[in-house]
Amino acid sequence: MTGHDEILDPELEDDLGAEFELRGDQQSAALDEAREEAATHLETAQRVQAEFENFRKRMIREQTDAMKRAGERIVLSLLPVVDNLERALGHAVEQGTGEEFLNGVEMVLGQMRDILAKEGVEVLDPLGAQFDVNLHQAVGQKEDLEVRDGTVVEVYQKGYAMHDRVIRSAMVVVATGGPSPEE
Repeated sequence: MTGHDEILDPELEDDLGAEFELRGDQQSAALDEAREEAATHLETAQRVQAEFENFRKRMIREQTDAMKRAGERIVLSLLPVVDNLERALGHAVEQGTGEEFLNGVEMVLGQMRDILAKEGVEVLDPLGAQFDVNLHQAVGQKEDLEVRDGTVVEVYQKGYAMHDRVIRSAMVVVATGGPSPEE
């Protein structure tokens, strides 16, 4: 008897008689070959499944990013409106314009800010902060010996971020001539 006899049918052994050793070995070799082939197919299927899962996760991530970016174009076109409302409000306060007008402009500006906030927009108003090239665009320098060098001393235009990404840098004036930032 061979080592594979326990997996073979005993009636087969009786029917084959002397030929059993030859045919039994062929059957055993075919079974071993089929097992190797099945293992190879299993590895391939597992690899393909893992690749598909990675593809699915990447597509979900890309779709999420695309959805976040979809509103960016609209938000960018609304930001000048917010800027103009802020300027109108500032001008009206300086000129002492009627309280009703001021209240109306403040209400519209508040509504715009609420809409932008719901879309994930954050205002970047860096007055008094250290200049950061990733968040600010320097449009001028102003000598000020009392203020740390590199501090934002004027904001011409606020910046905005959306979903943790700067969509418009703040336009600022930066102090020069003061103590260094490390002091």
